[in-house]
Amino acid sequence: MKPKNKFEEIQHKLHEIIYEADTPLGKLFDVILLWVILISIVLVMFESIEYYDKKYHNFFDVSEWIITILFTLEYIARIIAVKKPKTYIFSFYGIIDLLSTLPKYLSLFLVGTHYLVAVRALRLLRIFRILKLMNFVWAANRLKIALRKSRPKIMVFLLTVIILSFILGTVMYLVEGPKNGFTSIPTSVYWTIVTLTTVGYGDIAPQTPLGQVIASIVMIIGYGIIAVPTGIVSAEMALNAAHQDENTNHCPQCNSDYHKDNAKFCYNCGYKMRKQA
Repeated sequence: MKPKNKFEEIQHKLHEIIYEADTPLGKLFDVILLWVILISIVLVMFESIEYYDKKYHNFFDVSEWIITILFTLEYIARIIAVKKPKTYIFSFYGIIDLLSTLPKYLSLFLVGTHYLVAVRALRLLRIFRILKLMNFVWAANRLKIALRKSRPKIMVFLLTVIILSFILGTVMYLVEGPKNGFTSIPTSVYWTIVTLTTVGYGDIAPQTPLGQVIASIVMIIGYGIIAVPTGIVSAEMALNAAHQDENTNHCPQCNSDYHKDNAKFCYNCGYKMRKQA
């Protein structure tokens, strides 16, 4: 849509730079943003080392304030660039962007909270848009859909594993007893879960021949059930294979991403999209 006034013209330009990874300026903006995020994380890491903190404390502090102010301005610009600010403010990235600016301000009142700026690492997820790795993005979306559709089957599977753990744990408690470390049924169930999941901490181990035979069976069962959730999710992914003809075009009206390549209107709100270059 063409801008109707000066404000809309500025809003349109900001949106193109900040949200559109398909444009040269948009890509440049996001690449610079990623470098600033990386620098910020590295500074926080070095600041947590006492030697470097004592030697360069003022440098770390000033640098972090500069970066925080830049992120604050960026956050405000993102709000201005969309027609419905609430859609951005309460979105996943909107919340992450806000959280990445707060720690330094909170450090004025609460000591040590500035280290929470490490949450900025989550902002690196934007690299998928910048590098246009849509295959990876949509693989993640397909996995999310598959997990949601697999939830009932996975819940039944987990319930079966829990029941099996209680049964085998009780049997091991009766076979081994407190003298061999199986001091209670909950402790025995804990051992069963650790063994069944093939973690094997080794803090408790069966001593009797019968207990060792049962433990061997539990281990074999553990290897067998590892593949079950993977198979359930993989089957759902195969049934719900998504098309990969989407781009990074971003709707300024409702904040929706990943539209079809030739989409003229937003799939979510019907807003007329800009033409792809």
